[in-house]
Amino acid sequence: MHAFLPFGTAAGQGWLQFGELGLAFLLAGIVGLEREYRQKSAGFRTYTLVGVASALFVLVSKYGFDDVLAPGRVVLDPSRVAAQIVSGLGFIGGGVIFMRRDAVRGLTTAASIWLTAALGMACGAGMTALALATTAGYLFVMFVTPRLLRHFPSAKKPGFIVAVAGVDDAGLPDRVRARIRELGFSTGHMRLERDVEDGTISIVIRIRGPRGYGDLLTGLMRVPGVTSARSESGSNALE
Repeated sequence: MHAFLPFGTAAGQGWLQFGELGLAFLLAGIVGLEREYRQKSAGFRTYTLVGVASALFVLVSKYGFDDVLAPGRVVLDPSRVAAQIVSGLGFIGGGVIFMRRDAVRGLTTAASIWLTAALGMACGAGMTALALATTAGYLFVMFVTPRLLRHFPSAKKPGFIVAVAGVDDAGLPDRVRARIRELGFSTGHMRLERDVEDGTISIVIRIRGPRGYGDLLTGLMRVPGVTSARSESGSNALE
C-alpha cells in the first residue's frame, strides 16, 4: 500500500504526490519569476507549466501502471518516460533561441527551461532536497555571479554603439557592415531609419572589438555614401 492515500486506494494520488506537484510548481515558479523580471520571452507561465508537467510525467511513470503489472510477465521501466521528457523539451528550447545578425539570443532562457524540467522531474521522483539545492544554485548563478564576473578582466573592450548617416542606398548597410569587419570589429544588432523626404538613411549598430572607436569612425567615413559617423555614447563625430 502506498503512503498517503486519503482519496481511495488508487496508487500515486495521495498527499505525498500532491506535495511533490506543489513543490514543482513553487520551484518552477521561482525560476519563471526571475525570467519574468528580466522580461525574457518565456516567463512565469511557461516555466510553471514545464515544471509541473515534468513532475506529473514522472509520477505517472512511477504509479500510473501499477494495475497492469504482473510479476514475471509485465514489468515497468520508469526511466523511459523521464528520458522522453528531456528529448521532448528540445522543441521548446529551440523555439526561444534565435540569431540576430552576429549575436545569438535565448541560450540562457533555453537552458533555464531545461533546468526547470529537471526540477520538476526531481520533485516527481521524490528528490526534493536536490530540487531545492538546484534552485538555490540557479538563483546564485543568475543574481550573484554577474556581479562577480564584472571584476574579471575581459579580452574584449566593452561594446559601443555607432550611428552612421548617408545617402539612402540599398547597398549602404552592407558596405558599412563589411568595412566594420575589415577593421577587426564584430557587429551586433542593427537598426535602420530612412528619411524619405531628404533621401537619407541612418544606421545605428552595436559594435564590439579590440580597439576604441576612433579608428572605426575614420574608416567608416571612407565608405562611399557615408556623410557622418559618430559614437552614440559620446560626442565624438566625424562629418
